[in-house]
Amino acid sequence: MINLSVRDFKLKKDFLVYDLGKIELIFSTAEEDRSFNRNTEYGINNLSSIIKDFNLSDVVYLNQIHSDKIYTYNKDYINIKDEEGDALITKEKNIAIGVFTADCVPIIIVNEKSNIVATIHSGWRGTFNSIAAKTLLKMKDEFNIDTNETKVFIGPHIRKCCYEVSEELKEKFIEKTKIDEDKLFDGRYLSMQECILKDLREFGINENNIYSLNLCTHCEENVKLYSYRKSVGTYGRLFSFAFIK
Repeated sequence: MINLSVRDFKLKKDFLVYDLGKIELIFSTAEEDRSFNRNTEYGINNLSSIIKDFNLSDVVYLNQIHSDKIYTYNKDYINIKDEEGDALITKEKNIAIGVFTADCVPIIIVNEKSNIVATIHSGWRGTFNSIAAKTLLKMKDEFNIDTNETKVFIGPHIRKCCYEVSEELKEKFIEKTKIDEDKLFDGRYLSMQECILKDLREFGINENNIYSLNLCTHCEENVKLYSYRKSVGTYGRLFSFAFIK
């Protein structure tokens, strides 16, 4: 795995932009106090502003429900924003697909050879149910992507330093993942990233094609981010997205 820092990204307003040439992937921050909550007029306006900021045709997202449901988007899918799910795949050009987070893990999958992208919202339920691996499987089944040419980017989320779970949930994760307890947990503090990394590696993603932006939404001090736990519920939403040029 390659650890990324903010210095590896280009700053555009309150967005961290990673340009791969034909594809761009973006993680929002809270530096301008701009929230992307699809359930508020303010949030919808901010989502719409992405179209202008990045010269896009549209920005697309799901009604997230902490599931492992995955959708493939094309321009004929008119009501996609009403669908309940937590991962989107597309080959459409000039259309951003994205996910909302405020402690959960945003994951962006990119295959430049096939010109295809996916975005994933992976909370503890999605992580437990291996939504990243399931998204990769769907991409392989539907588009025959080359695993060796596929890159995965893990964005800012609440990390092992700050994410305490119940003893019951801890036991479930240890039993399900079979990851060494000392690696997966510090006491009852869970690393969702370790679970995701295990799934990616077992799927066959090359170690040097896995990237992680090493920011914790809960305790990061140099970059302002939204955190559900830190704000005790009164929080904004980050929006992580990708598009094909």
